[in-house]
Amino acid sequence: MEPDLFTAAAEERQEKDPTSSPLAVRMRPRTLDEVVGQRHLLKPGSPLRRLVGEGGGGGPAGVSSVILWGPPGTGKTTLAYVVSKATNKRFVELSAITAGVKEVRAVIEGAKRAAGGFGKETVLFLDEIHRFSKAQQDSLLPAVENRWVTLIAATTENPYFSVISPLLSRSLLLTLEPLTDDDVRGLLRRALTEERGLGGAVSLPEEAEAHLLRIAGGDARRALTALEAAAGAALDKGEEGISLVTVEETVDRAAVKYDRDGDQHYDVASALIKSIRGSDVDAALHYLARMIEAGEDPRFIARRLMISASEDIGLADPTALPTAVAAAQAVAMIGFPEAALTLSHATIALALAPKSNAATTAISAAQQDVRNGLAGPVPRHLRDGHYKGAAKLGHAQGYVYPHDVPGGIAAQQYAPDAVHGKRYYEPTRYGAEARYADVVEKVRERLRGEED
Repeated sequence: MEPDLFTAAAEERQEKDPTSSPLAVRMRPRTLDEVVGQRHLLKPGSPLRRLVGEGGGGGPAGVSSVILWGPPGTGKTTLAYVVSKATNKRFVELSAITAGVKEVRAVIEGAKRAAGGFGKETVLFLDEIHRFSKAQQDSLLPAVENRWVTLIAATTENPYFSVISPLLSRSLLLTLEPLTDDDVRGLLRRALTEERGLGGAVSLPEEAEAHLLRIAGGDARRALTALEAAAGAALDKGEEGISLVTVEETVDRAAVKYDRDGDQHYDVASALIKSIRGSDVDAALHYLARMIEAGEDPRFIARRLMISASEDIGLADPTALPTAVAAAQAVAMIGFPEAALTLSHATIALALAPKSNAATTAISAAQQDVRNGLAGPVPRHLRDGHYKGAAKLGHAQGYVYPHDVPGGIAAQQYAPDAVHGKRYYEPTRYGAEARYADVVEKVRERLRGEED
């Protein structure tokens, strides 16, 4: 039997007993207007609107396949279902985790029979298409090319790397954005009041709602699943409202007092950086954990670590900045929950690294002099001498090419007269920077023409 998710029988059962299905299924939008978020895909005249027959034309010309690319819980399955309902087509769902070529062929044969016998077209929703091998994806091509099915494939990975070119070129690629807290909040409130949801059986105080938003992390399905569990627990206890304690008990995750848009956001971030600066690795990990558990953007944390690597460590450990940059790149590629491991790796390395703020104080002092007007003209021998007429102006005349000098350091003036002799960089003797402290004085002596 075909794995047809929304058969007529299933819909009939749901209509007779709405509570028989999970809340996330019951609250699934029935039209594009009920979809939360994805405003860029739902504008009048957009390809998605035209795909369901809105705006005339019956859908984008030449499109028999759609690829939905976005994070979990952003509405990929929902959009596929809405398309099938709006176009009055059969809806069949397969998951690339469990299905193979055999199952795909069975769906295609069923689609042919439905089209021939009943004149009903089929929407095949293939979840996690990136898990299909090249050969498995190839098996979809005849059905797409001959329009035996309307393929709607979903992926959380970049389709330019995970979907074969022939299929990608025949598809309309739609990119879904993460849902905002406002998007998820609106969905939660609808689920609380609508009859197909919880029908007003319980209320959701602000602090409990805020915790559910943190738990959700932009995932609508996760938010509704947590709400349903918390509501059930509250009703079992005879409570009229879902308390924060009930939410915590139900989802087994403590509420972190942390406002991503307010003081707590900046206070905890500040404490993380100051703990790293103070070399308290355990405190740093505590604040990192608070940010992670509160649903902080991992890219924000990674940016703070990159700044810390230069601001508080610098040349005392030249590997600190590459470590932080690598962590930021890894975080951007993998996201949570695995990104927590990468952020922990970088935080520990930075906290235990020798510290120096010499790079910070050096650029601060140099910038202050520039703001105070200590600039002046570039010395003539350092000016560009490649253009016609530069020699007549004396530009580049007298410049000594350092590579022609033994030791590679030529005794000549580089800074403008206004700051000549100024010392901005004062290296410490901590960690690897001790080597620079020994070198910099010798270099300055050579620049002044003083013999070793």
